[in-house]
Amino acid sequence: MERHRMRMRLLDDVDEDRRDVDVLLTALQQAIAEVHGLGGMVHLPGGGMSGILYLVADSGLPESMTRPWLIIPVRGTAPPSRAAFDDTVTWQSDLAPPDPVPGRNPAALWPSRLPAGIGHLAVPIPGGGRLPGGGRRRGALSVLFAPGAEPGAAERAFLGEVAAWMSGRLRSSGILNPSPTLLRALENGPVPREALPWDVEGAPSITYTWDLRTGELTSERPVDEVLAGIDPRVMSGGIEAWAALIHPDDLPGAVAGFDTGIQLRGGFQNEYRIRRQDGTYLWIEAHARTITDEEGTPVKVTGTLRDSSETHAVAESVGRALRHMSDGFVSLDTDWRIGFLNQAAERLFGAAGDVAGAVFWNVPAVGAVRGLEERCRATAAEGRPAGFDIPWPDGTSWYHLRLVPVPEGLTLYITDTTERHLREVERAAAERSAAERSALVQQITRELAEAVTAQDVMAAVADGVMTPLGATGLIMLGVVGDRLTVVGSRGYSESFTRLLDGQWTVRDTTNPVGDALRTRTPLHISSPEEFLKHYPGAELLIREGGKQAWVFLPLAVSGRGIGAAVICFGRPRVLDDDERTLLTALSGLIAQALERAGLYDEATTRARTLQRSLLPQALPELPEVTAAARYQPAKQGADVGGDWYDVIPLSAARVALVIGDVMGHGMAEAATMGGLRTAVRTLSELELPPDEILGHLNDIVGEPGTDVFATCLYGIYDPVTQRLSYASAGQPPPAVAHPDGTVSFLSMTPDPPLGVATPPFETLETLLPADSLLALYSDGLVESKDRDVTTGMNRLAELLIQSVNAMPAPPADASDLDTLCATITSALLPAHGALIDDAALLLARTHPLDAKNVAEWPLPEDPVAAREARDLVRAQLTDWDLADEDLIMTTELLVSELVGNVVRHACGPIRLRMLRSRALICEVSDASLTTPHIRNTSATDEGGRGLQLVSALCWRWGTRHTRTGKSIWTEQPLPTAPV
Repeated sequence: MERHRMRMRLLDDVDEDRRDVDVLLTALQQAIAEVHGLGGMVHLPGGGMSGILYLVADSGLPESMTRPWLIIPVRGTAPPSRAAFDDTVTWQSDLAPPDPVPGRNPAALWPSRLPAGIGHLAVPIPGGGRLPGGGRRRGALSVLFAPGAEPGAAERAFLGEVAAWMSGRLRSSGILNPSPTLLRALENGPVPREALPWDVEGAPSITYTWDLRTGELTSERPVDEVLAGIDPRVMSGGIEAWAALIHPDDLPGAVAGFDTGIQLRGGFQNEYRIRRQDGTYLWIEAHARTITDEEGTPVKVTGTLRDSSETHAVAESVGRALRHMSDGFVSLDTDWRIGFLNQAAERLFGAAGDVAGAVFWNVPAVGAVRGLEERCRATAAEGRPAGFDIPWPDGTSWYHLRLVPVPEGLTLYITDTTERHLREVERAAAERSAAERSALVQQITRELAEAVTAQDVMAAVADGVMTPLGATGLIMLGVVGDRLTVVGSRGYSESFTRLLDGQWTVRDTTNPVGDALRTRTPLHISSPEEFLKHYPGAELLIREGGKQAWVFLPLAVSGRGIGAAVICFGRPRVLDDDERTLLTALSGLIAQALERAGLYDEATTRARTLQRSLLPQALPELPEVTAAARYQPAKQGADVGGDWYDVIPLSAARVALVIGDVMGHGMAEAATMGGLRTAVRTLSELELPPDEILGHLNDIVGEPGTDVFATCLYGIYDPVTQRLSYASAGQPPPAVAHPDGTVSFLSMTPDPPLGVATPPFETLETLLPADSLLALYSDGLVESKDRDVTTGMNRLAELLIQSVNAMPAPPADASDLDTLCATITSALLPAHGALIDDAALLLARTHPLDAKNVAEWPLPEDPVAAREARDLVRAQLTDWDLADEDLIMTTELLVSELVGNVVRHACGPIRLRMLRSRALICEVSDASLTTPHIRNTSATDEGGRGLQLVSALCWRWGTRHTRTGKSIWTEQPLPTAPV
């Protein structure tokens, strides 16, 4: 009850000057809210006309539900009708359409999807007219309730109080009801004339007959019984007497109506004013039809007359209401001339005395509204109401125009929506700003999530924050020990970053970064004066940096400070709350991204260290081959690749050249690459030919449980024969740049990759002229997403031709080849970060062994062969100017021991060869395939010590199998450089 009284006190505070419609709507809304209704309506009678109730206010209900209730009969069964007529509270448990009135069928307008069980309660609104029994009634207030929610006695009593309050406030306001034009507009279409709601069945009328031949007028009853105040003797005076009573302004139209009806021999109607006996005028509505004789000549006019003053009084009342309502209203006839406009419309289009009767489009204010004429004409043509918002020509106002076609023309309702439009613009701007901030956060979040290195984080923050905030500088600081070091910067000179690097410490609260890290709160400094006020020692940094405002964002992860982001502005700047909130949220994202980048950098360092350890630290410097190499991984970071290369010295001054590629990227692939490279070097020590080495590698890669594939090319260059023997498993063919400036690719049909190949592999041989340049490469060097292998190989050939012709005359040293490697890789590989596969390049310039550094002799299969071998060795060393006696004696002993072993344990033919290259090389060859081995001997063994002696006297030794047998070789260091 207390809440009821509070609501009534609120209604009592409604301003006395409020319009009646506003009063009704306010009371209705309070009533609905208090009783928890779905919506409500207010019906009032139509002035002095009995029998009809009009819907004058509604709230909370869609138009589809209110349309059937626009006009209802007083003597109906619907709750509003019963409440108004019987002056009693009426309840209906299931909402149903009201009773029909002439020309309207509410059931046909009833919504199709209305839920069942909606309750309908109506209470009478007491008012002006006295009823039998002393009751006073004006209309009905009704409220709809949800299914099953029947109101109790308290709610009914409250609604009665609200209805009584309405009646009290309306007593001085006159009667509220819509005009016919308004009703037709609400119906979204014209209403047939014979179906107008005020044509109530049983309305009093008089039937008359006009004899066209005599002019005599007769009626069924006295005229003053229907048309009060009219002289009853007028009928005896004939048509002339009747015409004398017609208002002078209406007489031309009335006469024209009668003449047209008579000429057309049909029915016609008219409405005009006639003079009462007291001099006042009465509106009448005349309906008539023409009667002809057998020849078709009009002889009589018969029709009815009824008093329509009440209708005009209602229209005049509504006109007064329209005249003073806050919204603009304009009525146009079928010729687009202005028939009526209220005061609000006059403020827009001009005074009524100036524009009434003018064609709407000719009014200057109308012509300034773009597209209004086209919209009005289109609405009238379609016959359906239309509404739209338009900006007014003054550039500051907005109006909503609702165009409603009616039979008499078109009506315009004009509502000032400037404030609503401004609110919508402000709301749209706020929503747009929020959307932009959300998009910015999403963009920065995405870029920070994709950032890999600290520099990526720096770039993401710079690109995502500086432009939206209008910042001119950014510095990222990271914690190293207790110092803050510069990770990266934008908008600052290199000299300033060097000045700042390491100057501040984490725990020092005399600097802004230390303060921000201590409080874990962003620090905003809007001007240099504020900076110096809080941190006097920062004067040098402010002067050198040249900025005017700063934001220090602490970067912390798991409670541990890892750095700070400093956003700077070129002018004094105060951040608003939204910007502060945005930067606070971003500080956490930046910190997490920077932490991930640090972990990534650590993993990168480990991966790079592993990769560098698996590749050759430096290529050997050999007189037979000058080599240089270059390796470029596909990605930066821990995702290392499996390309590798190697240059391996072999016996007899030969050199093995190797390049390979383990498919895929990652630590596992890098480890596999290291294992294969180790295996290659081990197999090379066994002096195996290329095809057998690839066969062993294929076994290693193809082991069960090893889900990996690799390619490899293994070649052996012999400087004595100048021949290259090679075998390939999936590698592209090597390129050879000949001394004459031409480039060719070695012919070969590569076997499948290791792991899927089926040995034996094919070994090919080619002759390399002196100072040829051999290029071994992986497919990543010549193939990319924009270039196939063939195109890449052709480009490589072009680069080799250009580079070789530009190089100094051979022999070139390793630095020249290293420069050539850099030139080729920079030309063939895409920009940094765009490489999709690892790339490896190995360049080797071949140098044949001069014939004067090679000596070879046959030896007899006899014990004297050892002595003969010693004599040949001494003579050859003397000829090579290697006359050091220790070297001669050691070499004689080595050769004598090797020849003796052949004579004793093998079979001929026996040959001795000496090479002077990177070392002094001695080889003894025979036809046996037996490989000698060093044995552990006891003190009593008579043999087995020869190879131990050989191993002790030389640098290294070994056995190499050949096509005709084997060769046992030794290498000794030369006392001087080779000639």
